[in-house]
Amino acid sequence: PSSDCVVAEQLCLSDSTCNATYRTLENCALAKTHLFPLDHDSRVRCLNAELDLGNSSLLHCKCHRRMKRQEHCLRIFWTVHSSMTDGYFNLETSPYENPANEEHWKTDYNKLAALVSGSQLAGDATNPCLRATHVCNLSKKCFRLRTDYASICTKGAGSEDVCDRRKCHRGLRNFFEKVPDDFTKRILFCPCQDEFCGERRRKTIVPDCSFQYNTKPNCLWLLDSCLEDHICKSRLADFQQNCQPVDMSPDGCSLQNHAVCLQAYMGMIGTPMTPNYVSNSSVEVSLWCTCENSGNQKEKCDQILGMFESNKCL
Repeated sequence: PSSDCVVAEQLCLSDSTCNATYRTLENCALAKTHLFPLDHDSRVRCLNAELDLGNSSLLHCKCHRRMKRQEHCLRIFWTVHSSMTDGYFNLETSPYENPANEEHWKTDYNKLAALVSGSQLAGDATNPCLRATHVCNLSKKCFRLRTDYASICTKGAGSEDVCDRRKCHRGLRNFFEKVPDDFTKRILFCPCQDEFCGERRRKTIVPDCSFQYNTKPNCLWLLDSCLEDHICKSRLADFQQNCQPVDMSPDGCSLQNHAVCLQAYMGMIGTPMTPNYVSNSSVEVSLWCTCENSGNQKEKCDQILGMFESNKCL
């Protein structure tokens, strides 16, 4: 059974053989993080160390998106699975547990149903995105965390009026991780019939700060930024695992679970590879990047962009 990687690490470190193997893998992961080219012997040593873990709980451990020591947990996971990312962006295995239906996240919204039906919100039917925001405001937690990221992501730094993108991303992740899905999904995926509603939906994640740069960077640069960040790399692996498109599937998803794909998509928001709606008149989403001037890596670049732009599952 898969266990929490933080617990698995503690168990491993208390065993001298496992401890030695794990320390070897830490050195391998460190070399990759700093892009040191490993010679043949080092590569063999790293692969053998991974194999030596055998049935160790470390090899099968996972992390939870809402856990307190998430970054530490993810670092452990990628230390053990560092060979998977060797020069190729298909990460294949998500470090996250499959999201179980956690009922306790849903109680807040049920309590609010009566409040909503008896309030002025009944008049917001023409703009579902505005209605979703009002519903969020009825929850102290949703209101507080949404206000937090909105203030961080719209704050300019002096005369240059440049936002702190890193802080903005952290605020967005906080909102989507800590607020129950019932609120966040309604805000992000509200159905629109007009452009005013569509613009409100597009601005849910404050595009000027979290999404758009002055010029579009190359998608390969965006990917490199993501792979250097444990959270982004993990969210990308989760997205690739859960949003694999398949023509023959009823919902276009290989796992036949569109809801899990949407959950993984939400996980990308607040990372260097933050996606967003591209306009206020469609539900098309994309990364803020281009594949121009990609040279002989154009195909790989198109793949990265295509994960969002032409993904039937998403």
